Amino acid sequence: GSGWMQKDYEQYGYEFGTAGSRLDDLAEALPRITSRLAKLNPAPLRRIPILIGGQGERKTLRLVAEHADIWHSFTNATTYPGKAEVLGRHCADTGRDPDTVERSSGVEGRDADTLVANAEALAGLGVTLMTVGCGGPDYDLRPAETLVRWRDNR
Repeated sequence: GSGWMQKDYEQYGYEFGTAGSRLDDLAEALPRITSRLAKLNPAPLRRIPILIGGQGERKTLRLVAEHADIWHSFTNATTYPGKAEVLGRHCADTGRDPDTVERSSGVEGRDADTLVANAEALAGLGVTLMTVGCGGPDYDLRPAETLVRWRDNR
């Protein structure tokens, strides 16, 4: 996506700008990124997928349709369908089958029952990759453990 952690930009000496300007920069860079990945030496053992995260309907989802292998949606079961529909329209505009974009999302919830219910709902909508926040700097890995147990028992 366009990046959101201003500290990262400052540490690397990049202008933080606005979300829109950062997305414009990403759009300009994606052809170079794709070209450069194809020329890696030594060549990777597999094609390196491009993941774009975000849910902006005009720019981000259009970039996903044009370039991404994986879309990280930052949605939940309520908001995902509308964003997926917008992505589908961008895919149609670019001649891409929307089913060729793997779907990823964060799973909301801190307790096991909520996490599992939310993961089930997202999986039912076609999300195949899921993340969960574990906080920091004192990480609580229980949500991740819950999600992994759910995944392994499906």
